[in-house]
Amino acid sequence: MEKYTVYLKKFQIAVSILAVALILFIFLITKIVPEVQKIMQIQTDYKAQSSSLTDSERKLKDLQDAEKRKEQENENTAKIFFKPISEGLDTEAAISDEFGEILQLIRENKIKTRSVKYDYDPQDDNFVKNAANRYHVCRVTAEMIATYSNFANFLRELYKHEHFLEISKIEIAPYEKNKRILLVNLQIKLYAQKDPSSVEEAPAPAPAATPDAANGANPGAAAQTPPSPTPVSSEGGVSPEASE
Repeated sequence: MEKYTVYLKKFQIAVSILAVALILFIFLITKIVPEVQKIMQIQTDYKAQSSSLTDSERKLKDLQDAEKRKEQENENTAKIFFKPISEGLDTEAAISDEFGEILQLIRENKIKTRSVKYDYDPQDDNFVKNAANRYHVCRVTAEMIATYSNFANFLRELYKHEHFLEISKIEIAPYEKNKRILLVNLQIKLYAQKDPSSVEEAPAPAPAATPDAANGANPGAAAQTPPSPTPVSSEGGVSPEASE
């Protein structure tokens, strides 16, 4: 009987050890399996994000290449002068339509204007000096408030504007109470073609004196000195070289 008791005790010890081992195994399984699942999920997410990143980089490269091609096309394309729809307009009326396009760019980029000053046909402008009969000119000086990103985008769009204009001056300073805001002083020149019917042609040069006049047949004509011809551009009107 004692012999069976000893075997029973040994069996109970073995069973206890197996039970403890089974409990430890189950415990480890409950801890390891979630971690393994997390690792597998991380690997899956990594592969998906890596694929998405590669695709995004490819799209970004395509957009950058397209933007470069577009910029090159814009640089290679000569900009035309703004031509008012209505004819016979004065400088203020003709430029107002062109300035309306600039105002639209300002609104789209959420830029606030503090003041705007207009100087029509400024005498120090080369077009006014040399081709005043062909173009309207307006120098616009604007004080604006904008963020860095909005103003940078506005300048890009202004540079790409389809009509010829001149960016004469840009002064920027950060707002003291909020350095993310810019105080901008911008000066641009806008140009518009004049109505061809209103263009004044340069006077034709007087004919030179004939030999007969020089010999006394026409003393009055001989005494006159023919004026120098004024250069005229191929499109009509005084060329820019006329005043130089």
